[in-house]
Amino acid sequence: MDFETLINIIVYDYMWGMPLIVFILGAGVYITLRSGFFQFRGFGMSMKQAFGNIFGKNKDDKSAGVLSSFEAMSTALGTTIGVGNIGGVATALALGGPGAIFWMWISGLCGMVIKTCEITLAVHYRSNDENGEAYGGPNYYIKKGIGEELNLKAVFKVLSCLFAVGFSLSYFINIQTYTVSEALSTTFGFGMLGTSIVFTVILYIMISGGFKSVGKIASILVPFMCIFYLVCGLFIVLRNIDQLPHCFALIFQGAFSGTAATGGFAGAAMSVAIKTGMARSVFSNEAGWGTAPMIHASAKVDHPIKQGMLGIFEVFVDTFIICTLTCLIIMVTGQWNSGLDGAELTLSAFEVGIGSAGRIILAIGVFLFGITTSSGLYAQIEVVLRYVVGESKIKKYALLFYKWTYPLPSLILVLVAVFNEFSGTTVWLISDAGVALPIFINILALFILTPKFTALIKDYNARYLGKGKVDENFKVFYEE
Repeated sequence: MDFETLINIIVYDYMWGMPLIVFILGAGVYITLRSGFFQFRGFGMSMKQAFGNIFGKNKDDKSAGVLSSFEAMSTALGTTIGVGNIGGVATALALGGPGAIFWMWISGLCGMVIKTCEITLAVHYRSNDENGEAYGGPNYYIKKGIGEELNLKAVFKVLSCLFAVGFSLSYFINIQTYTVSEALSTTFGFGMLGTSIVFTVILYIMISGGFKSVGKIASILVPFMCIFYLVCGLFIVLRNIDQLPHCFALIFQGAFSGTAATGGFAGAAMSVAIKTGMARSVFSNEAGWGTAPMIHASAKVDHPIKQGMLGIFEVFVDTFIICTLTCLIIMVTGQWNSGLDGAELTLSAFEVGIGSAGRIILAIGVFLFGITTSSGLYAQIEVVLRYVVGESKIKKYALLFYKWTYPLPSLILVLVAVFNEFSGTTVWLISDAGVALPIFINILALFILTPKFTALIKDYNARYLGKGKVDENFKVFYEE
């Protein structure tokens, strides 16, 4: 059995098997019911909050935090909207067929409330360091919510340790450098190794300014990237609008019966469509992964629900707009069954859709997406590292070591992939293996802390919407 076959069995038969899929969907349904379908009831408020941030109408400058609410949203979107939307979604199509898109949507519906819940809890349970800067995330709400409030110390220690170990795999397995190198090398004829080295140097420059620098740069790049991708993508889809009915028929048919072999596509069973659609959705919108809460916990905001609602906006934009658009571009141009995969598949669709210029523009876009995603992930792993080392004497040296070694493992992944001639699909499967454990642990913690999430919704409704009586003894922030 070769390595590529082995990694496929490990990831999709075990790590991303049906038990994990059912667990994610079950948790999403549970939180949806307990919160009164908050992702639907709060959709309008989420859009208003997000666009208020974009146009500078939401000002919480006096609130505790490091980043403005807009910078936090932009940084989180920068990690969410990235190579997963371009290379990852294409891989889902290449492996699971059009049916994978349907299950990506189902995952997105659950993901909107899951992400809202984890962001809200991260802001509520956040901590401040010696400089007064706010930090938070899964480890913090596991410790304070489960370990202290619920007094489940044994449960807290096990969950916190497993999450830290699982999330730390992102340090060693980072798909960004590979995808950017693949896009630029196949478009401009550069060698993948040389391209990956240049990208690594630029990434060093990007993260040298620290957390605040990442937030400010992301707030400039992310809106530009989204608009650029949407305009180009919509042009291709509208140009081939006559293909849309057939494309949607393939999506719904493949979701429940699988997709037969056609062209260069090897065929896929319904179970493969479910697994690939779910895995790509979670990797792309990051709902339940625990990444976005680490960014949002640093936001200057006066109520956790205000920031949490942005999770609805982020998942909607990522999954239902960007990812869906990518799938439709690939399908209406007839490239989904070409036998290509990864970023190369999306690049090929752009080239068919608007010519060689389209491929060049998208390759540059992949580079921008990769930079913001990689730098955002750097900030997220730093939060976990801060939690692990605490205020010990090695904190300063641990953070410095991390800062100057962070880009290296992803560069090594490119070297290994090129040397062993791995396909893009195999590299994405390796990436999937790195997110299964932290997703399971984080969603289990959200399941336990859902009552706190619903209590914060109730408090927000009373304070800002006039629904119910405000409980003056309720602590909006855990460390008030």
